[in-house]
Amino acid sequence: MAKLQGAKAAAGRSVKEQRPVKTVGFLVIPNFTTIGFASAVETLRMANMAAREPMFRTVIIGTSLDPVTASNGMRILPDHTIDDAPRLDMLFVVGSNPIVSNHGSRPLLNWLRKLAHDQLPLGGICTGSHLLARADLLKGYRCTIHWEDIEALKERFPGIIISNQLFELDRDRYTCSGGVASMDMTLQLIAREPGGRDIAAHAAELLLCDRARGAQEQQRVPLRQKLGTSQPKLSQMVAIMEANLEEPIGLEELARLNEVSVRHLERLFHKHLQRTPSQYYLELRLSRARQLLLSSESQVRDVALACGFVSAAHFSKCYSRFFGVSPIGERRQVAAAH
Repeated sequence: MAKLQGAKAAAGRSVKEQRPVKTVGFLVIPNFTTIGFASAVETLRMANMAAREPMFRTVIIGTSLDPVTASNGMRILPDHTIDDAPRLDMLFVVGSNPIVSNHGSRPLLNWLRKLAHDQLPLGGICTGSHLLARADLLKGYRCTIHWEDIEALKERFPGIIISNQLFELDRDRYTCSGGVASMDMTLQLIAREPGGRDIAAHAAELLLCDRARGAQEQQRVPLRQKLGTSQPKLSQMVAIMEANLEEPIGLEELARLNEVSVRHLERLFHKHLQRTPSQYYLELRLSRARQLLLSSESQVRDVALACGFVSAAHFSKCYSRFFGVSPIGERRQVAAAH
């Protein structure tokens, strides 16, 4: 009898301690980005697998029950409309690609405002941030969006704080730049759950994700986007640098290959990139080294040689000065976070 009562008590504790399932809504806008949407949904699914119990339930919401066409032509059927959506624990707006400025009817914007008034966490995937801004729900928050749309968002909504980071988690607003950055953002949100750090790490393994990138990491904006087509010589010089990281070439050789003087080369870099050519080249090599360091198990010495440094000591000194932490120290920080 005592054993039976003990078993019942244990079962009762097990039921009581079972975590509640969170319902995550995805509002899909016509021409939505499939990769941003799928990266988030699949990450939540992998979290359920890693936890060996349901942590998240995903529902797809549209303005109607008609199929919604993605930017790649794929069509998806919503589970609910904004009028009959179930109780949610958070909602992500999956924006259109490209931005269509008039997407978002008055009923839709009012629905988003009501959710915000009810203190529901709201997120934007890719250009979903644009719709949240149209609903006036990003004032006072840090947010981000794909690098192609940063300037347009700044111009239309000058009162909001827009960063170039992969994603931003600011209180109850979660925004990401799109693409696979939505996976990084979702992994970080999973890690915030009780016991979620280990679950997020296991989910990343199931996704074959070598390293979950943190919110502090920035989007890499292509140089052609910064310069446009006005500086073909400069773009060509940077391309040569990027192709010669393991064995850096000298400034004289770089100038000769581009048929300019060293003095003219230096003026171009200073005017358009606010750096000397040597500084820019070093930053390229260090950024590549950081990528290798955090995505592989290569020895620090081998990473240094692969990025054109003559010794591990010189590499560590340059790395620490630029990133504020040594190569070994950064590896330890990333390992501790997982």
